[in-house]
Amino acid sequence: MNKKCSFYEMSVVTLPRETQKIKTMPAQILTIEDLREFKTELLNEIRNIFDQQQSPIQKKWLKSPEVRRMLNISPGTLQTLRINGTLSFTKVGGTMYYNLSDIEALLSQNLKKKRP
Repeated sequence: MNKKCSFYEMSVVTLPRETQKIKTMPAQILTIEDLREFKTELLNEIRNIFDQQQSPIQKKWLKSPEVRRMLNISPGTLQTLRINGTLSFTKVGGTMYYNLSDIEALLSQNLKKKRP
């Protein structure tokens, strides 16, 4: 039963077994909507990781703009608090720093109790 084959047919027949088997995988097409959904899920997971972290690190010293934002006051009012000694500060170079505990103490001193 020797059958004569052309060179091409012989080379196909004599290929190693691994190359003769080609595995196919089903194709999945990603749509723009799939990518948007993935982005949303990823962002939500990142937000959850940040939310699970312990309380944010509190600075001991705050700069003038941070204090003004915290107390909702103008630069002039902050200057008045410095001048009359209501709020202590430290000046390094041209930047003024305020101790967070001094600010919290100032707020506690001026706390008004609710009337019954």
